[in-house]
Amino acid sequence: MENREWYKKMIAWRVKHIAEKRFILILSFFVGLLASLAAYLLKSSIHFIQFQLTSRFNPDEVNVWYLVFPFVGIILTYLFVRFIVKDDISHGVTRILYAISQRKSIIKLHNTWTSMVGSAVTIGFGGSVGAEAPIVLTGSAIGSNLAKFFKLDQKTLLLMIGCGAAGAIGGIFKAPIAGLVFTLEVLMLDMTMTSIAPLLISSITATSLSYFLTGSEFMFEFTRYEPFSVTRIPQLILLGVICGLVSLYFTRGMNYLEGVFRRIKSPVTKLVLGGLTLGVLIFVFPPLYGEGYDTIEVLLSGNASSVLDRSFFLNFGSNQWVMVFYLILIVLFKIFASTATTSPGGVGGIFAPSLFMGSITGFVVATLLNMVGITAPVTNFALAGMSGLMSGVMHAPLTGIFLIAELTGSYNLFMTLMIVSVVSFLTIIIFEPHSLYAMRLAQKGELITHNKDRAVLTLLKMENVIETDLTELTPTMTLGQLVTVISRSKRNIFPVVEPQNRILMGVVLLDEVRNIMFHPEHYNRFTVAQLMISPPAMINVNMTMEKVMQIFEDSKAWNLPVVDDQKKYLGFVSKSKIFNSYRHVLVHFSEE
Repeated sequence: MENREWYKKMIAWRVKHIAEKRFILILSFFVGLLASLAAYLLKSSIHFIQFQLTSRFNPDEVNVWYLVFPFVGIILTYLFVRFIVKDDISHGVTRILYAISQRKSIIKLHNTWTSMVGSAVTIGFGGSVGAEAPIVLTGSAIGSNLAKFFKLDQKTLLLMIGCGAAGAIGGIFKAPIAGLVFTLEVLMLDMTMTSIAPLLISSITATSLSYFLTGSEFMFEFTRYEPFSVTRIPQLILLGVICGLVSLYFTRGMNYLEGVFRRIKSPVTKLVLGGLTLGVLIFVFPPLYGEGYDTIEVLLSGNASSVLDRSFFLNFGSNQWVMVFYLILIVLFKIFASTATTSPGGVGGIFAPSLFMGSITGFVVATLLNMVGITAPVTNFALAGMSGLMSGVMHAPLTGIFLIAELTGSYNLFMTLMIVSVVSFLTIIIFEPHSLYAMRLAQKGELITHNKDRAVLTLLKMENVIETDLTELTPTMTLGQLVTVISRSKRNIFPVVEPQNRILMGVVLLDEVRNIMFHPEHYNRFTVAQLMISPPAMINVNMTMEKVMQIFEDSKAWNLPVVDDQKKYLGFVSKSKIFNSYRHVLVHFSEE
């Protein structure tokens, strides 16, 4: 592509005739347009597959195919990823964070479509996950690859990833503000006011196209709600705390269960275990089939007793205690169903599971309060629970607030949503500093955060700060030979390297030999092996820059040798070189 004449002329014409800032605005419009189209195609594909599979079934009866379909979907998705994609496309938002942190905001081209196909099959066949994270990855991949195609810099690639994510959220949920704040809260390093306009353009464009394609209805329609009341604040705080604790269970439980599946090396064993687990759970708890949005609609409509349909729990009666116990069990086992879907090979996200669990949590809390004589409007609490779970799981309270308000049109409940979301967020951060998206990268030290110092250190790469111009010595060299080397060098530190296998033996410091180097009678008396000392610490080439700076801080050194896993000498790194690179990256990311 880059060598084709038409491509070079097109890039040259763009640079000459369209100013950079204006071109970014134009590009953000098309990113939003394409992200919304991708969201529409994904949702349509999921509904088409579901209709083809289940339209001939009686929805009021348990059908054995409901147990088989999710397993078949996981197998088909696994085969698609294993033999066609040949890359990891799971955990969409985590992949975006990894691309921002470790791949200079470059997302592979195949991500513009592979996540859509994988999640359409997984969810269309009944996998217990959501389509939102895959479509966010798709939108971000569209933004990243368009920016790369037009030869834009890394900072603009990062911005276009944000535009793709904002467009995807806006398109799939019809929630333009939620798309913007999701990008700022979950994905972005350090956005400036200049960056807000492209994000808004993408989000609004995507939402407008979604309205055009699907109509003006809200995702969840409801009519029964009560205005905010100050006297209800204690109940809302209680709900917020419970949502925070459920979010903690969701985050740590999912992370633990995924770890269990990762320890299973056989793909066949994973598929069988995941399929059996998911099938049994759906048989016992039919609401776990698919995304779960139909259950949310039932809870918001006031017809909550119908959640027991097709469940053997109906045999125990349809009183409120049975229903509450049943819903609590669904919340507890939802993470098992979601993990059993994605870990063996399915593709899906946690947006839908968090909304699903949140609505049930809010409904259960309100029901229990009403049963003990404390008035709590069920619909209000179900909506607030959705906001609270999303805020806690994603560590994004603004996203939770605006998403639920825009999903349902419940703008009159802003105070209710805000109280529950903020309390949920404050509760979970006491126990867990990272969202489920960020946890895995944070454990590896690969996460860009909103802490600018740590984020910039994450962007620094070891290969850019290693110095290889130091003169190497061998242990058998004499003091006389060392003096000759010193006379030709501009450095005051010399690595001593074993010549056969290049193992670092030690270092010679100019200050340590200065007192004898002017005495020729010692030139043949001393060898480098006698004069060298051990460095205060050694840097492994695979260490994160944050870890490197911690070693510098602990050792009080200004120069340290870099070695590989076999202790072979690679070069030196200096604290001053890191500081210079840090300032360069910081200035680059802080420019308007």
